Amino acid sequence: MPTPRLFALAALPAAFAAPALAEAPDRAAVAAAYADIAAAAYGDSLATAKTLQEAVEAFLAAPSPEGLTAARAAWIAARVPYQQTEAFRFGNPIVDDWEGKVNAWPLDEGLIDYVDGGYGGASDENALRALNVIATPDFTLSGQSIDASEITPTLLAETLHEADGIEANVATGYHAVEFLLWGQDLNGTGPGAGERPWTDYAAGEACTGGHCDRRADYLRAAVELLISDLGWMAGQWTAEGAARAALLADPDAAISAMLTGMGSLSYGEQAGERMRLGLMLNDPEEEHDCFSDNTHNSHYYDGLGIRNVYLGRYVGVDGTVTEGPSLSDLAAAADPALDAEMQAKLATTMLALGDIRTAAEAGYAYDRMLAAGNARGEALVMGAVNALIDQTGTIEKIAEALGAAGGLTVEGSDSLDSPSAVFQ
Repeated sequence: MPTPRLFALAALPAAFAAPALAEAPDRAAVAAAYADIAAAAYGDSLATAKTLQEAVEAFLAAPSPEGLTAARAAWIAARVPYQQTEAFRFGNPIVDDWEGKVNAWPLDEGLIDYVDGGYGGASDENALRALNVIATPDFTLSGQSIDASEITPTLLAETLHEADGIEANVATGYHAVEFLLWGQDLNGTGPGAGERPWTDYAAGEACTGGHCDRRADYLRAAVELLISDLGWMAGQWTAEGAARAALLADPDAAISAMLTGMGSLSYGEQAGERMRLGLMLNDPEEEHDCFSDNTHNSHYYDGLGIRNVYLGRYVGVDGTVTEGPSLSDLAAAADPALDAEMQAKLATTMLALGDIRTAAEAGYAYDRMLAAGNARGEALVMGAVNALIDQTGTIEKIAEALGAAGGLTVEGSDSLDSPSAVFQ
């Protein structure tokens, strides 16, 4: 862990001396504000998922190009609050144990539906890799016959999701819905996202891809399950919720949990697994929202979620602000210069993520940035990776300054810690 920087304040001219130390807020109040922000962000995630469900139901009731476009737009909007919740992972076991139900990736999409011929079939690692349950009303799993004649939330959650203990068998969550709305992105590192036709949900002879009724059943079930899972997590942060109770039981441990969530998302998860790894492999399958080309937004709102936790402030989808005593307040009371350093580094990270977002919205999608030999793309991605790594070092220094270093565990990534292992 980096050694905290020392500042000889007495040697500075009076005009440049650090301001007097502010009074530190009560740690229980900081933890409570963090729980309030979690409740608001998960509540927004639930609300936007319900809006997604309305758009999906309208589309399935009368399939059309416009209906599919509206459902896709609702999915993208639903990602905005959810990605800001990811800073609550890692430090909160109740969140980390649950997260795979709603945001697991990458996925072997052939488990769910038809795929391009170049996708391949079953592998030694995953016998269900190309199952296509939408076209397969019965199959064998671990030697047992499975009746999949009805596609239900129970089938997805209890039978298909992570079937055979394989993480790539993702049957639920945002990315399963994303695949059903966009289909595969077959453009590699070239322009374009998935191009699933609306007729994949059409009735009768207009149906493309086969089994349009079962595809609609799967989409309905996946969205219903997403709402159920988000509703459960939103409940964990209410006044009576288990996640809030666990956090508030030990305010000192809560501070460590908050910093662990910030550091692990910043370093191992976002800088490493979600960004550096894909660039090393030049593999668009490693981008987070690989079917929709929405990865630039997911990265941006992950970064914003980290900043939300530090500043103790969340702006909801309707503009409502949830805020309270923060880690920033604690750090400023302990070492004003260290708090200023953290705020500056968070701003640098958001600028770098904003550069990626701006380029993508102008037509230079994130998967194109991953192409081999692409100097512009590498500069954009690595600008954000380096900023995320840099801010993690300051998170560690803040943990030490606040006496929370003993409870800090920052997740790593081979792409950052042992690059040669990525290619073994």
